Amino acid sequence: MQQRKIIHVDMDAFFVSVEEHDNPDLKGHPVVVGHDGPRGVVATANYTARKFGIHSALPIVTAHRLCKDLIVVEGRYSRYKEISEQIRNIFREYTDMIEPLSLDEAFLDVTRNKKGIPLAVDIASEIKKRIFEDTGLTASAGVSYCKFLAKIASDYRKPDGLCTIHPDRALKFIDKLKVEQFWGVGEKTAQHLHKMGVFTGRELREVPLEVLTREFGKTGRIFYDFARGIDGRPVVTEFVRKSLGCEHTYPKDLESGEEMARELSLLAEELSERLKKHGFTGRSLVLKIKYSDFRQTTHCRTGSKPIETFDEILSLTKDLLEEVDVRHPVRLLGLSVANPLLTEDPQTPQQMTFDW
Repeated sequence: MQQRKIIHVDMDAFFVSVEEHDNPDLKGHPVVVGHDGPRGVVATANYTARKFGIHSALPIVTAHRLCKDLIVVEGRYSRYKEISEQIRNIFREYTDMIEPLSLDEAFLDVTRNKKGIPLAVDIASEIKKRIFEDTGLTASAGVSYCKFLAKIASDYRKPDGLCTIHPDRALKFIDKLKVEQFWGVGEKTAQHLHKMGVFTGRELREVPLEVLTREFGKTGRIFYDFARGIDGRPVVTEFVRKSLGCEHTYPKDLESGEEMARELSLLAEELSERLKKHGFTGRSLVLKIKYSDFRQTTHCRTGSKPIETFDEILSLTKDLLEEVDVRHPVRLLGLSVANPLLTEDPQTPQQMTFDW
């Protein structure tokens, strides 16, 4: 059986890079894309801004505190989509097996490519060169035999990087990875693994499958496979996203409705930026709440029109907040837009598949 050849292409600080390309005066300064207001969040930060600890989803007011010379540029999402389509057209010259993850990144299966190029690293190099020639922007690319390793490889030498993980060297590469770099390992999961004495890929591989599945359920099997360089997921060319959302777990419980309203306003801003980035709309807004005692509830509003803008999200969020029991402390809030297709029988929150 022929070994798969997977490329992950990830544009470097895409939104900001477009702004710097169109306005060269921005180069060399700390710049973020986002709404410069009390409720704004960072959509993308350039590498200069990142040196100050500024990152995506950070409130703009916090970003200003971290960097007094910060420049905030309002996003131009039609322009980003235009550039994204140019890049997608470059991909199509090499393969039709393309799985877009957002406007600025995608997986490509080039096992059988249109140009008959034998080495995937040569294809990745050509694609990076073509992107720069056509758009003036840089991309980082990762090459390997599976999606898990290709994704990690693309992050390995950013910006403008190219990294290949050969099957023969995969385990040695995984051995040195921090568990935080594994897909599916967020802050809470990383803390759980650390308590188990697991900090690296090599240590993760030493944990028996039954222990991982006991601690993490079905995800434990994924961790078990990833630690061994096993990932059989195909590049999916017709993926239909069912929902898109964001959630925050707070270091200190929210004690009042006023606190919840303030945090939900920030979440609504973050969600609106994500919807623009992914080009996603849906007819349902779902509010997820986890109380301090770990009870969890969801509340949903479904309308006849797609939910697209911050104002629409915020208005529906205020309606949903009226249904919430604010007498108990809250440790987590989440907002998600779902139900992208028109159906005669709108889905209830229990029927939806959430993509947080």
